[in-house]
Amino acid sequence: MPLSRFLFLLLLPLLVPAQGPVVGIIDFYGRQKVSEEKLLKVLGVKPGQMLPRSKGDVEDALEEIEGVVYAHLEAACCDEGKAILYVGIEERGAPHFIYSGPPAGLELLPMAIHDEYAAFLAALGLAVREGDTAEDLTQGHSLMRNSGARSHQEKFVELARDHLPDLKKVLQHSENAEHRAIAAYVIGYAPKKQLVVEDLQRALRDPDDTVRNNATRSLAAIAVYAQLQPDQELRISPTWFIEALNSLIWQDRITAANTLVGLTEKRDPLILDHLRERAMPALRDMASWKYLPHALPGFLLLGRVAGMPESEIRALWEKGDRISLLKRVDAKKR
Repeated sequence: MPLSRFLFLLLLPLLVPAQGPVVGIIDFYGRQKVSEEKLLKVLGVKPGQMLPRSKGDVEDALEEIEGVVYAHLEAACCDEGKAILYVGIEERGAPHFIYSGPPAGLELLPMAIHDEYAAFLAALGLAVREGDTAEDLTQGHSLMRNSGARSHQEKFVELARDHLPDLKKVLQHSENAEHRAIAAYVIGYAPKKQLVVEDLQRALRDPDDTVRNNATRSLAAIAVYAQLQPDQELRISPTWFIEALNSLIWQDRITAANTLVGLTEKRDPLILDHLRERAMPALRDMASWKYLPHALPGFLLLGRVAGMPESEIRALWEKGDRISLLKRVDAKKR
């Protein structure tokens, strides 16, 4: 497994156990016209059963359904020890998230960065097993509470400062997706954040899932810093985060939504209008998901787009009343 892929799975624990996990929840996104019953019939899996043996075969079968252009299965962890199976559908005529073409350059990162990253992963693995995953983003990059993992992250600051040109070249040009993903993570530790925002925003459309995810995480931390340090005049465009809400890949949707929760805290009307124009069905899907930690970002964004006060959104969530918010959103559409 590439180092970059392993990092993503540790930072956002979505990977289900390899020994054949049982499905606890099945949920959908992208489905507007095709019936859920039809999708479930072709899926051939029910809660309480094992995950499909062949992800590709099931995706192919789903794409045979009339009106379905693409399908994607993704298993997340965990609801009471059971897998959450997300079934992504792109219907004919639906919004389509367009990735950049794959780079073809031969650039690679210096071994000092690659080796430090590998050491960080080992420490991070121990932290995750201990449940010690809290992190501080106020410096514009992740600093974990766990001292072992944090010691390596602190070294990334020096590496990003000393090797910034290499990180930029690899992130933009290298054909090696693993090195691009490492670059997307480490470049976020550059002391001058304004020098890397454009590189990271470009990486949000990278053809590799992990590169996009690491770029999103780096930008999310920079966004926290930007709010705390307005004098730095750091501006992070919401455009590709909003477009990623329509991605066929579940990872894209959940990381984009989490970032947009931070970017919409001040209720910028331009961002909310953009969400209203491009992502309402996607947000509605997310706000309706059965697993609450995954549903919360979409619920918050949907409430903000609907113009509800933050206190009212939170009150509905705490009462477990998602129906009222969805009804209000539907009423505004009429």
